[in-house]
Amino acid sequence: MTAPTLYDWIGGSEALNALTSDFYDRVKADDLLGPVFAKMDAGHPAHVAAFIGEVFGGPKAYSVDHGGHPEMIRHHLGRHLTEAQRRRWMTLLLDAYEDADVPHDPEFASALVCYLEWGSRLAVINSQPGAEVDADAPMPEWGWGETGGPWQPETAKD
Repeated sequence: MTAPTLYDWIGGSEALNALTSDFYDRVKADDLLGPVFAKMDAGHPAHVAAFIGEVFGGPKAYSVDHGGHPEMIRHHLGRHLTEAQRRRWMTLLLDAYEDADVPHDPEFASALVCYLEWGSRLAVINSQPGAEVDADAPMPEWGWGETGGPWQPETAKD
């Protein structure tokens, strides 16, 4: 049996769009992050959903329509993001995930948190003075990690 991609497991673009829409509603209302995203384009949640979707094995929509990983890095240049902002970003996104109608199994949650930790720390690094964009930076590809796929009861593995 082949494990589904993380993109398929969460429910594809519809689920990711709902998740990022709810998340950015929370961001806009947040005292710490609201000012950072005050001039956020209305399409930003969908762009982030497309990015995460591609990273999780979905369509290459972000690369085709928005410039791939180098362009995501460019969006963070000069923003001077702090660790406190990163941690709040993580908290709000994980709260939105917990409230979303998506799988909450330990393996998926582990892969999601692992990617978000990695990606949010990279965003902070790329927001600091002197950061530069590698025009050849590949799009990250995230999978199930050490688990090899979603958990299934012993009876379902046979």
